[in-house]
Amino acid sequence: MPQARTVDVVVLGAGAVGENAADRASRTGLSVAIVESERVGGECSYWACMPSKALLRPGAALEAARAVPGVAISGGLDVAAVLARRDEIVHHWDDASQVSWVEGAGLVLVRGHGRLTGPRTVAVDEADVVLTARHAVVVATGSEPVLPSLPGLETVTPWTSREVTSLHEVPASAIVVGGGVVACEMATALADLGSRVTVLVRGDRLLASMEPFAGEAVAASLEAHGVTVRFGTQATAVAADGSGVRVTLDGGDEVRAERLLLATGRRPRTLGLGLETVGLTPGRSVVVDETGRATGIDGDWLYATGDVTGRTNTTHQGKYDARVTGDAIAHRFGGSGEAHAATAAGAAAVDEAAPWTAFRASADRAAVPQVVFTRPEVATVGLTEAAARAHGLDVRVVSVGFDSTAGAVFSSAAPGTASIVVDEARGVIVGATFVGPEVAEMLHAATIAVVGEVPLTRLWHAVPAYPTRSEVWLRLLEAYGL
Repeated sequence: MPQARTVDVVVLGAGAVGENAADRASRTGLSVAIVESERVGGECSYWACMPSKALLRPGAALEAARAVPGVAISGGLDVAAVLARRDEIVHHWDDASQVSWVEGAGLVLVRGHGRLTGPRTVAVDEADVVLTARHAVVVATGSEPVLPSLPGLETVTPWTSREVTSLHEVPASAIVVGGGVVACEMATALADLGSRVTVLVRGDRLLASMEPFAGEAVAASLEAHGVTVRFGTQATAVAADGSGVRVTLDGGDEVRAERLLLATGRRPRTLGLGLETVGLTPGRSVVVDETGRATGIDGDWLYATGDVTGRTNTTHQGKYDARVTGDAIAHRFGGSGEAHAATAAGAAAVDEAAPWTAFRASADRAAVPQVVFTRPEVATVGLTEAAARAHGLDVRVVSVGFDSTAGAVFSSAAPGTASIVVDEARGVIVGATFVGPEVAEMLHAATIAVVGEVPLTRLWHAVPAYPTRSEVWLRLLEAYGL
């Protein structure tokens, strides 16, 4: 008979999101068990953010060095060294250090696949244990790749984001299906490592959710690096072709390569979690309120955060949502009854009458930052012009080139473009896009401006240092008319 164990909170999933939710929930004295069937640290640590950036950084550094006059660079990337460094960054897919953190935080780690068997009850068959939560269960199981329905797909072994970021042999050629972040980043990395890459894009541009000029810049860069980008093209069938794959296109053409990478989106990982036992539909996202509390559950004991809610698709935003959810649970059920110190920093506000219902994410859905680590990098936050107008805002878009800054002259790389979307009624920025070398490190200033709703007339007094590319802020405000 399975061992029965009771704790205050059970968290399903020990990725970055689950870790944050569990840690925050425990801070007012609640006992928390966190259940993980794979590696503690989750997708981002082993198969996404960290390994992908490890593969992308060497090519970016080499290109940046070559673009600086007077710097002599010979040769290309040492592929074996690049892969070895990637292995170091993911700790050779060993989660011992992450386990140490969990245990050091006072959390109980249960290895295995957790599934709900009823209200507040989670079975973990591999551990032969049934966990009962006195107060709350949090679903933080992330997302998984969506594979298209293609005839013949079962005859080949396609890569998804997991396989490409953990590769140990670089294919001579690769076909990438998709036009989003994973497709663009991994096409860049594979080309850097020596693959001949073809990208098949169903639509008419890359990075379709971002400003058009961002996708145009990335497409031009990919093509300049030898990548073939085919727009308005859809795969209709796949077949094994010797030691590689053959992809048939909707126009009747065929393309061949050693490897096929499918980067066609992700979906919430909610199958096999027993959601049906509490009245929810497996395979669908879990609908939650602003505290992460699932709707339609008697007793309000079920929470969900991160990708499983369908509202988050980045690690950093998922971690933010997890902190909000963990704080809400800590305040609602915490034994000490004391207000969590983090709420004073603006993570949430507490209503004395019902503290757990008053939590509100201060970075709302219209202020989510995202970076695409291609060359050039793309960094965005907030609304695009199209999204802002769809929200009914009267907006004005201002764009300037980084070549208007003194800092840009120190590199021969294409300087790139900065753009802001201004809500004319309030005189605040509601969206920003930067395209250019290392613009990821410039994004947080824009995020603060959007989240803080800083008036442009006040932002004008934030003097950028000279000579840096941050002077683009001054140029943007001058172009606006200040």
